[in-house]
Amino acid sequence: MNNSQQRGTDRSAARRAELIAIGRKLFADTSYDALSMDDIAKQAGVAKGLIYYYFKSKRGYYLAIIEDSVADLVARAGRHDDLPPVDRVHRTIDGYLRYAEHHQAAYRTIISGGVGFDAEVHAIRDGVREAMIGTIAEGAYGRKDIPRLARTALLGWLCSVEGVALDWIGHRGLPRETVCDLLVRTLGDTLRVIEDFEPSYPAPARP
Repeated sequence: MNNSQQRGTDRSAARRAELIAIGRKLFADTSYDALSMDDIAKQAGVAKGLIYYYFKSKRGYYLAIIEDSVADLVARAGRHDDLPPVDRVHRTIDGYLRYAEHHQAAYRTIISGGVGFDAEVHAIRDGVREAMIGTIAEGAYGRKDIPRLARTALLGWLCSVEGVALDWIGHRGLPRETVCDLLVRTLGDTLRVIEDFEPSYPAPARP
């Protein structure tokens, strides 16, 4: 690829990222069904054809926005590899809650599965869960490949995290630090149950 082609590719990627950033703001305040492509183009200040060029359809645009939100969530949650395991787990949960707090519309969409029963958004959500389970497992055990029972137990805990986070951002009656401590402690309980079933996967010592 020559320099001219590279500049064109970079400009195209930057334009696409800009449209996704605009879309994240638009869908933060308005439901998917309430926004037409004409509305989106008008509020974004671009020609409707430009959105079709990059994303093919309104649904393609929406999925790109959700995938971008997911990448942001997973990156924030797993950004503490330099910390001791217990601190890493605590920071991971705190990062997860911070994302839910500051990107409420995107978080609700990711967790609820999108518009109606949307198989592609469900698949994206399942990818988030797998990434989070891997991050927690690596923090707790130093490895992502864990027995099926341990994975199932961590998935059960993570589903409870989603419910707690949705309730918290909906009512905001507790400080984030309190919610984080609650989730860390329930994770500790889950890890100790895993140890009962899988002694070769001991729970980290209590802090």
